[in-house]
Amino acid sequence: MAKHRRQNKTTRRIAIASTAVAMGATAISPAVAGAAEVQIPETGYTVDVPGLENVPGVQDVPGYSDYVVQNNTAGGSSAPAAPASEGQRIVEIAQSKIGAPYVYGASGPNAFDCSGFTSWVYAQVGKQIPRTSQAQASAGTPVAYNDLQPGDIVSFYGGASHVGIYIGDGKIIDALNSGTPVGVRTLDYMPFNNAVRF
Repeated sequence: MAKHRRQNKTTRRIAIASTAVAMGATAISPAVAGAAEVQIPETGYTVDVPGLENVPGVQDVPGYSDYVVQNNTAGGSSAPAAPASEGQRIVEIAQSKIGAPYVYGASGPNAFDCSGFTSWVYAQVGKQIPRTSQAQASAGTPVAYNDLQPGDIVSFYGGASHVGIYIGDGKIIDALNSGTPVGVRTLDYMPFNNAVRF
């Protein structure tokens, strides 16, 4: 007669999470030979997830680089996961302030106006940019609407009276106005003026 080991709730959760991660990735991309090694939070376990690096937009998921340990190739060798781009780091920092209050003239770290928000986020990656929305819109390298990349600064209305940070998928994060906390809005929420990259 075989002995059965009783699983506690933690072991069961780990097994379920590991299976779900592995099955989900297999369903998404079953034919890919490579695999990404994903660390399951708070468990010390890792799971090889075939094709994870080929899932569109997966590297834009907040915390991606914290949990994807490495990419394994079909030959068994491995390489470290690519570091987040500077634009992606800008987006992650901006996302960390979602819900912070709008306060006219504030430039962080706990409250912001629109250009105070963009200048504070950029300062966190070591970039000093002008403080006002008009100065930000006229500095940096101009970027066409169709060439926007995460981390670009987008200005709105004639005269660039408002700015936000492009995060991809036709969305921005900004400090909109009094009574509206820092949040995500669609790019077409306001009239587009121009975009710049620093």
